Amino acid sequence: MSSFIVLGAQWGDEGKGKMTDYLAEDANVVVRFQGGNNAGHTVEVGDKQYKLHLIPSGILYDDKVNIIGNGVVLNPEALFEEIEYLEGLGVKITPEKLLISDRAQVIMPYHRALDGMKEKVRGKNDIGTTGKGIGPCYTDKMERSGIRVCDILEKDTFKEKLEAALSVKNEIITKVFGGEALDFDKIYKQYLDFAERIRPFVTDISVKVYDEIKDGKNVLFEGAQGTLLDIDYGTYPYVTSSNTIAGGVCTGAGIGPTMVNSAVGIAKAYTTRVGKGPFPTELFDEMGQWLRDKGHEYGVTTGRARRCGWLDLVILKSSARVSGLTSFAVTKIDTLAGLDKIKVCVGYKFNGKVIDYFPASLKSLAQCKPVYEEFDGWDESIADARSYEELPENAKKYLKKIEEFTGTKVSIVSVGPRRDQTIKVSEL
Repeated sequence: MSSFIVLGAQWGDEGKGKMTDYLAEDANVVVRFQGGNNAGHTVEVGDKQYKLHLIPSGILYDDKVNIIGNGVVLNPEALFEEIEYLEGLGVKITPEKLLISDRAQVIMPYHRALDGMKEKVRGKNDIGTTGKGIGPCYTDKMERSGIRVCDILEKDTFKEKLEAALSVKNEIITKVFGGEALDFDKIYKQYLDFAERIRPFVTDISVKVYDEIKDGKNVLFEGAQGTLLDIDYGTYPYVTSSNTIAGGVCTGAGIGPTMVNSAVGIAKAYTTRVGKGPFPTELFDEMGQWLRDKGHEYGVTTGRARRCGWLDLVILKSSARVSGLTSFAVTKIDTLAGLDKIKVCVGYKFNGKVIDYFPASLKSLAQCKPVYEEFDGWDESIADARSYEELPENAKKYLKKIEEFTGTKVSIVSVGPRRDQTIKVSEL
């Protein structure tokens, strides 16, 4: 059997969509294990571009089973909008091709309303959420007041849970935030309609994934966001509301750790992040804008401009440690082509010492100053390389530094956005 995890090793936007699509060619099953429609994965196949948010990136193959796990928070409206979008691009979506966990938590209209209201109240201390109700939905899950997919499939159960939830949420919406109460009948009817549309796709995905692995099938677990947005190991509170690291697979897909063979961390050849929070290698000069423009660094989900900086190997070393990464897939190395000199962060100056780990305290992290090592650049011909041997020597030295510093090999190199612009260096 072969089961492996694909996850972001930085702050998200590393190219997980493309890498999942590439690796899915050898997979039988692709499983999303956390997050929601706050994710944004872009996949280019030939002259077509697909923007995915909730549906696993393996959906572009006709012979793959794609699974939305119980660790995902599901917005039914967003799901069907995405299905309609994909079908409009010629992608076939059927219950044989897409499965949804009966245990997944459902994003309700009050989650989205509260998300926006809470951000507004935070003012200058806002977290920078996408406003899609992800955090409030996960909050209800942990508070044990959430509504699951299996609940909306049972009319009486759903009615009881919605009445209980709305009685509390409307009090908060009206009396705490001064908003307008949400209508029970409208929500109840809308979600019963969603329930009937979603019913054919629903199953116990833990059983399905377990059986597939035991049958010797190749299973790919697809993460959303990135390691530094993990609720425990990210730059808290500027994080997402789920576990984005490899450990999230076990709880988010219902399988044990002994059933996973490898974990590949997707790492952009430089560093970006969206929203607030410390960013040690961020560039505020023309170089930062150059990376943003050449790398087209604008969010798939939000459209927000991404903050850009040099590659931070301290981050990658931390990611390799907390997820037990077996290899890295380095993306967008072509973006750096044309630069005479390229810098890489190999440590932080903190309290008079150089450290090679990521502090938990944001105050401490803000005091960290990057220690750089400089490399000679390479030319634009890198985009035409189709094997490791064809890569420019300076690019190979750059990749070798990543391996040496993190103690983790580079198994894949991406030299462009298309599926065919991908070089497999070694096994995952």
